[in-house]
Amino acid sequence: MRLGLQQFYQQMDSQLASIYLLSGDEPQQMMEAADAIRARARQEGYDEREVFTADKDFNWQSLVESSNSMSLFAQRRILDLRMPSGKPGREGSQALRDYAERPPEDTILLIQTGKLEKGADKSSWYKALDAAGVVVQIWPLDLKQTQQWVSSRAQKMGLRLNREATDFIAERVEGNLLAAAQELDKLLLLHGETELDMEAVLSSVADQSRYSVFDLVDAVLAGEKRRCLRLLEGLRAEGVEPILILWGLAREIRGLYDMGRRVQRGEAVEQVMASARVWNQRKPLVRQALSRLNSTQLQDLLRRCAEIDRSVKGVGEGSVWDELLQLIICACGDCLFVRTATT
Repeated sequence: MRLGLQQFYQQMDSQLASIYLLSGDEPQQMMEAADAIRARARQEGYDEREVFTADKDFNWQSLVESSNSMSLFAQRRILDLRMPSGKPGREGSQALRDYAERPPEDTILLIQTGKLEKGADKSSWYKALDAAGVVVQIWPLDLKQTQQWVSSRAQKMGLRLNREATDFIAERVEGNLLAAAQELDKLLLLHGETELDMEAVLSSVADQSRYSVFDLVDAVLAGEKRRCLRLLEGLRAEGVEPILILWGLAREIRGLYDMGRRVQRGEAVEQVMASARVWNQRKPLVRQALSRLNSTQLQDLLRRCAEIDRSVKGVGEGSVWDELLQLIICACGDCLFVRTATT
């Protein structure tokens, strides 16, 4: 059963499904949806939880064996399956189909994946999960939706923001709800449950000398190499997780690659940016990056992002921070190793 995010929350309040498939590339909403399932399940006595990560070396038989075995510690349990690629492969597809045909009693299977490729909903494993459980595709929010999300979350936290302050935070985070949540947490910590206007929000932002992942992304778009290096060092000193930095950079590079290919096919830059929903204040930065990096270079940068992702997960070799540094230097257009387009 395919549900929108709000329908999913409403359905879960009335009844838990035996299978949930959450997919999307908006981490905050993904995390909150998964947390909501686990919290609701604990209320119903699902006290045991097993976590599986379906990477390329994953043994799908371990999931099968776990689903067939009796729990030693609790009668009810959650099987928490992380499938980052969204591609279970032949063995995984069969395992998921078999599971969906005969879900074990007193067990919830929670599957979390990244954004699924086009046509994934026509695969046999997806259809089987759809028929047996609940499928939720989670999409990034546009500016208006982000404003609504910020306003709603602030109210739940006891913060009362006026319209101007709400809009400022939404525009500042540019659709990244994880950053928005952090901003609201910071405001609550600084001011407590109170009413805040634009002046108070600006003052709080100005008083904090924290570096921002999004400042780094903007500096990369502008090709400001020295500023990028300072920002990266600041983020590292503050203990920011490399995966968050990689997420921000990879997201931006992927968008540039998609837009760059369209520009190369002859579409006007302004039309491409409008179609990609690039906000007006960011168009000069995006235009600058597109003029500096061709599609071949951007494809190379995406490959580097994938390599860094493996390093973050402990699969690849090398220093994650050194690799991030090289990625940023290359994205600024100053890298000998980025392949250039041939004529």
